[in-house]
Amino acid sequence: MTHEQRIFWMVVAAGLPGSMTALIIFWTGDYSAKVQWTFGILIVSLWWGFALAARERVVTRLQILANLLEALREGDYSIRARRPSPEHALGEVMLEVNKLGDLLRSSRFDAVDAAALLEKVMDEIDVAVFTFDEKSVLRLVNRAGERMMAQPAARLMGRSAQDLNLQDCLEGEAERTFERAFPGQTGRWQCRHSIFREAGLPNHLLVLSDLSKALREEERQAWRRLIRVLGHELNNSLAPIKSTASTLSRVLRRDQPHEGWRDDAERGLQMIAERCESLNRFVAAYSRLARLPSPTLRPTAIAALVRRVVSFETRLPVTLREGSEIYAQVDVDQLEQLLINLIKNGVEAALETGGGVEVGWRVHDSLLELVVVDEGPGLSNTQNLFVPFFTTKPGGTGIGLVLCRQIAEAHGGSLELANRSDRVGCQARLRLPMP
Repeated sequence: MTHEQRIFWMVVAAGLPGSMTALIIFWTGDYSAKVQWTFGILIVSLWWGFALAARERVVTRLQILANLLEALREGDYSIRARRPSPEHALGEVMLEVNKLGDLLRSSRFDAVDAAALLEKVMDEIDVAVFTFDEKSVLRLVNRAGERMMAQPAARLMGRSAQDLNLQDCLEGEAERTFERAFPGQTGRWQCRHSIFREAGLPNHLLVLSDLSKALREEERQAWRRLIRVLGHELNNSLAPIKSTASTLSRVLRRDQPHEGWRDDAERGLQMIAERCESLNRFVAAYSRLARLPSPTLRPTAIAALVRRVVSFETRLPVTLREGSEIYAQVDVDQLEQLLINLIKNGVEAALETGGGVEVGWRVHDSLLELVVVDEGPGLSNTQNLFVPFFTTKPGGTGIGLVLCRQIAEAHGGSLELANRSDRVGCQARLRLPMP
């Protein structure tokens, strides 16, 4: 039995007692046959008429509600219930349906705006994005992907990853780099691959970034910095050498050199030798920086290593802030050189102010921390600390801190230098991973 039929028969059952009572009164009373038949037909007609009207009213409201919900399901949010009132149950239902329509309409506009923004971003980014379904068939590609494949999206859609020479990118490591020539671009690529689910099925998201342009720009910047540094050092040495050589040449070309010309010649030649020696130190320092070997790691007692390095310093007593006896995988020679440089810088800074130097170590957050703290004047230029050949010390080479940072990074760690917050001075903090 349908819902409409149940409503109809429930209304019939509700009117049954009254209708039967009225019929019995008319048929058993002292009325003429004409009155009995007239009122009998009228009572039954009204009875069934009200039952059918109640059924029709309920069915009509439910059909209106069904039409509203169907419109929302089809994405038509313009249809609304007319004059819903919260004063009765059905009006409250219609009012909630209207509110649901407004909410879905607003959500749809937000989704459309978000989709448009995502599409705009996908088209503007210089990264190739591909989406493949569970059968490795291409379903989405952005403009960068079109340029990489030298074909429009309409011709790429529906092709397999194997046809596009991308099948190996959907397999193996989620992130890696490789070199490959595609129809539209050739170079070194960074590949990132992940899996997402749509309608319960796995799909593949593939992102390819061209690293060649960035690497070429970094290479150009490195060459510019190198040429600037080399040019500066060479000019600093060659200019006085040229000037001195010209002066000595004029002196030697005279028929009668002035008195004391031998002393002038010796001083000039000495200056030329000093500048040549300076250039030789510069080249040797650069070669040392460029040829840093890979670290040879082995278990090392950190406490013993630090004590040994501290004992090398004789100009100023270095305070040792003892830590726990721990072992770490390090290259002993390189770590010694790093600590020697840091302690040497700290001592030289402390000698300027008559302060002291402290060295300590600890394990924090699974990292070995080696700290060198001095009571010197502090750092005046923190931006150029790790710029090769930048130095504020007379006769300095400017590679000490650069070499220290290279050693730290070769061990998978980091080196930080900063001014102290508790007082004047500098703090160098070396962090190395623990096994």
